[in-house]
Amino acid sequence: MLKNRSARVVGVLCVMVATSQVNLRAADRPSLKDLLWLAGYWVGSAGGTTMEEVWTEPAGGVMLGMHRDVKAGRLVFFEFLRIEQRASSVVYIASPRGTGATEFTLVSAGSAEVVFENPEHDFPQRIIYQREGDLLIARIEGEVSGETKGQEWRWQLSPPGWVAGSTPE
Repeated sequence: MLKNRSARVVGVLCVMVATSQVNLRAADRPSLKDLLWLAGYWVGSAGGTTMEEVWTEPAGGVMLGMHRDVKAGRLVFFEFLRIEQRASSVVYIASPRGTGATEFTLVSAGSAEVVFENPEHDFPQRIIYQREGDLLIARIEGEVSGETKGQEWRWQLSPPGWVAGSTPE
């Protein structure tokens, strides 16, 4: 009888520990709410190119984004972006020039930094966003022919409709 009781107590304790670990992991799992700091209209310029990146606030399990580069009044690059909340992860999805989507899974998120990775992608394998006040820094990184490469963009938080180099209305 004591053996059966001990087995039951151990069984109940195992269930309690397993349940608390599941709840802890669910509570610690990043969500789109953790990325609210990314939302906004961001503008910068470099080498005569005006760069814009726009992110909506999280709603309906997604943040929508758009990137556009304009040089000498002509569109030179654009990209449709989204960050989706999924059951077990947060995923960044990029569609450069509106083409096929590439997914990057969230690997770390903080109060002003987020990192997404896709080690199987040719380039980049990593996408990083950091916010410093009204400055947003985006960086892509990865291996190309065995060498680590990277590219960085910097944007200022701006009112919608403002274009770098112009006067806001």
